[in-house]
Amino acid sequence: KGLHKAYDDGSTRHDVLCGIDLELGAGEVVALLGPSGSGKSTLLNLIAGLDAPDQGIVEVAGRDLGTMSERERTLMRRREVGFVFQSFNLVPTLTVLENVQLPLELTGRRGAALRDEAARLLSQVGLPERGSAFPDELSGGEQQRIAIARALAHSPALILADEPTGNLDSATGARVLDLLTGLAAERGTAMLIATHSAEVVARADRVVTLRDGLLR
Repeated sequence: KGLHKAYDDGSTRHDVLCGIDLELGAGEVVALLGPSGSGKSTLLNLIAGLDAPDQGIVEVAGRDLGTMSERERTLMRRREVGFVFQSFNLVPTLTVLENVQLPLELTGRRGAALRDEAARLLSQVGLPERGSAFPDELSGGEQQRIAIARALAHSPALILADEPTGNLDSATGARVLDLLTGLAAERGTAMLIATHSAEVVARADRVVTLRDGLLR
């Protein structure tokens, strides 16, 4: 509600967000469009509590992030938010299976059930045989699919995705969109997907465009 964010570049102040209002409902898939540099990633970071707005309020699952300590925001993200980063952000020293297991371990899950859930997610993104590989042994498209599996692992209330199909061929991208939209429908997960993809736009429940610091 009423999000403002600006950055200083030497003596110049750049207004990135100029009063953003956006509500995401449970189970809703919203495509976020906008030219490069329009502030899409900034908006995702504010919603996740990775950055703080200059003005305005962000609420996730009914909780105001501005009233939380840094530790409380970290725990909120661990429970409620799944990320699909454009740069993947896989842990290079962990195997593919261990990367997918990581969010589950952070919520306290252990043992065979954890490994089984991670293996199931790898199958869903079409990479059941890659669990023992390390990220630098994967193609860009494979790393993206692993990042998506990791984001889904702990069944978050909110998925924030930055170009989740940008490194995928059309068939794999369609499979990933099936997975994301299916999760939204089955589990009531809200999704905000920053994208330039016509396929993502076609599958979204709603499309918003960020331009000149405002949503249109």
